Amino acid sequence: MRFTSEQRLDDGVLEREFILGEIPGTLWTPGSEPAPLILMAHNNGLPKGDSRLVARARRSAAYGYAVATIDAAGCGDRPRSRADEQIRADLRRAMRAGEPVDEIFESLVGPLAEGAVPEWRTTLDALLALPEIGGPVGYSGWTAVGIRLAVAEPRIAAAGLFAGGFVPRAQREEARQVTIPLLFLLQWDDEGNPRQRALDLFDTFGTKEKTLHANLGGHTGTPWFEAEDGNRFFGRHLK
Repeated sequence: MRFTSEQRLDDGVLEREFILGEIPGTLWTPGSEPAPLILMAHNNGLPKGDSRLVARARRSAAYGYAVATIDAAGCGDRPRSRADEQIRADLRRAMRAGEPVDEIFESLVGPLAEGAVPEWRTTLDALLALPEIGGPVGYSGWTAVGIRLAVAEPRIAAAGLFAGGFVPRAQREEARQVTIPLLFLLQWDDEGNPRQRALDLFDTFGTKEKTLHANLGGHTGTPWFEAEDGNRFFGRHLK
C-alpha cells in the first residue's frame, strides 16, 4: 500500500489517498489510535469520491473510526470491459423506454459484486497491517457487496446496509448465511428498488440481530440522522 497524498481536515481527521496494486482508495483516520475500521462501499460503480460517501466517511472518522473506501474493478475511473459498457448502455436505453430492467441489472451488478469482494479482502489485509488501525471491522454501504463480503470474510463483525441498491439472485440466497449484526436502511418510496423486495430481503438474513430503519422519501433521501445512528450501531459492535 502506497500513500499518494494526505491532508488534515478541520476536525482533525487525516484523509489519505492510496494505491494498492491497481486498487485506488481513500483512508480517513481519527486523531485517536488505533481505531476500529469501517469499510465503506458505494453503489453500482459510483466513484469513491462520490460526495455522499465522502460526507458519511468523514462523519464516521470524526466519531472515532478509521474509514476506507476503494474503487473496485469496473467502478469509478477504473477501466470497464466492452461488455460492461454495453450492459450499461442497454440499461440506460431500457430505463428511458420504461422497459423492465431486472435482468439487465442482474448482468451488471452480479459480476461487479463478485469482482469487488476479492479486492476488498486484499485491501483489508493491507489496512489491518497499519499501526493506526486496530480492528475489529465493520462494513457500510452497497448491499450486494456487503452480503458477499460478510459471507466470505470472517473479520467483518457488523454491517450497515442500504436497501436501495439492486441485489442479484446469488446474493439474495447468500443472505441466509449472514449471521453478523445488521442495520438495514430502507427508503420507503425508493423509485429504483421495490419496497417489498427490500422487506423480503430483510426477512431472509440469517442473523438473529437485525434492525430495519425505514424513512419516507426517495432513493437519495436517507436522513442524516441515520449516519449518527449508524455510528452508534457500530459503536455497540466495534468498540
